[in-house]
Amino acid sequence: MAAENALKSREVSTMIKQGFISVPTLSFSPSRTATTTATANLSRVYSPASSPNSKTLSSPPPSPFSSSTSAQTLTRPPHSQTLYDMMSEEQHRESKLSEEKRRKLQDRVSKLLDEAPFRDAAGDVRLSVVGRDGFRVSMDVHKSVLAEKSRFFAEKLRRDRGVAHSVEISDCDDVEVYVEAVVLMYCEDLKRRLMGEEVSKVLGLLKVSAAIMFDAGIVSCLEYLETVPWSEDEEEKIISHLNELQLRDSGAEVLLRVSSEPSTSTRSDDVFLRLLTGVLQAKDVKARREMKSLISRLLREDATNFNDRLDVSKDVLYHLCHRCLSSLILCLSEATCVDEKRDRGALMGEIAREADNMQWIVDILVEKKVGDEFVKLWADQKELAVLHSKIPTIYRHEISRITAQLCIAIGRGHILVPKETRFSLLSTWLEPLYEDFGWMRRASRSVDKKLVEDGLSQTILTLPLPQQQAILLNWFDRFLSKGDDCPNIQRAFEVWWRRAFIRQYVADQDSSQLQITVCDYQN
Repeated sequence: MAAENALKSREVSTMIKQGFISVPTLSFSPSRTATTTATANLSRVYSPASSPNSKTLSSPPPSPFSSSTSAQTLTRPPHSQTLYDMMSEEQHRESKLSEEKRRKLQDRVSKLLDEAPFRDAAGDVRLSVVGRDGFRVSMDVHKSVLAEKSRFFAEKLRRDRGVAHSVEISDCDDVEVYVEAVVLMYCEDLKRRLMGEEVSKVLGLLKVSAAIMFDAGIVSCLEYLETVPWSEDEEEKIISHLNELQLRDSGAEVLLRVSSEPSTSTRSDDVFLRLLTGVLQAKDVKARREMKSLISRLLREDATNFNDRLDVSKDVLYHLCHRCLSSLILCLSEATCVDEKRDRGALMGEIAREADNMQWIVDILVEKKVGDEFVKLWADQKELAVLHSKIPTIYRHEISRITAQLCIAIGRGHILVPKETRFSLLSTWLEPLYEDFGWMRRASRSVDKKLVEDGLSQTILTLPLPQQQAILLNWFDRFLSKGDDCPNIQRAFEVWWRRAFIRQYVADQDSSQLQITVCDYQN
């Protein structure tokens, strides 16, 4: 008996842990008695046999467990809920939703049948449509109409003329759409009947029409889809349905808005070049900014699911880079011999615009992972760097943002170039960046000071240690002189310090030689 009780106790404990039984909790209930013994005593005291006067009932004596003395009982806390309770509630909720859905479906189908052209006529075919969930709709229709409109029904009903038929279509995805398709067979103007319907509804009718070979229904659905606008989600569904139903030939008109002649890379390059050039040369500042944002977003879109996608080519981007560089050199050349009578504001605007154009193209190059060649191209702009040093900072600081942009990309590993190219970049453009940093930080809210400093630090630390030392010692002197107007790359300085003085690494000459020992293997 003890072993059996222990086993039951373990089973109950397991069910409690799994959530099927709530944990008993001690609570006090003033309105309930605690034991059956007290109940039995009360029953015995007030039974008719024990009462001395059976005609009158006196008030019962106070219970040993009165309201003033709370009884200790085992009750469930008011908010305690077992896993079983929660599962039951969820099932009940889903059942109510299913019933509500079924009721709405019945109402819609009833309305369809009440308005159907065949509602008052005596039909010779009893057509039943049964859904996968068991929902059934039966209607009396006419064999002549079914056979005339549908090649499927014409084949099935061609025998036994003059005999009433009973036809059942079972396991339907959507009973309502099947009923709607039958109603369409009686309509003279299908286009008007479909007017105002949702694309998803018409796709369902197209699927049913194709299944029962209702040619007029297929044509009307396709004409409707060709006419109405689509959302992007609807576009994908339409293409998928036409492919699934093998209607690409008959649906060619529908797909004209999404299909084109086979494109070549040359033809697409012409389009991309026109679009990008248009943005670079735009006259309206606001429109230019909006189109830059739009084109950038479209070029960044994930193309992993579109293997045959035509993207902007590297040649187009570098063609634009060279064009922007030529314009930039021309602007700076004019700025070095500027006449006092010339509008300085207009000149500053031209330089800033050309620098901004270059930054935009570099962003695209980095995004497309083809920016390595531009690093070398920018590092080789000695003439531009000389012109840069001859004009006031107020005009030129936007150019140094290109250098910062490249250092950020190199520091993040988004551009991979040899150490010679990295050092050449800094040799040409680091001093101009130092000179312009204060203006960059103050004049443009879009410049992230910390991002630039981190990118510059990481780029310097990728160089050989002697080059790091030369660059960082020069920075040390400049920072002490300029303060916040110089990039704060203390982190790079700390790393270099530890590499140079604390964790000195000396390559072992012998460790690079691979040693091979040959010995005989004994069988």
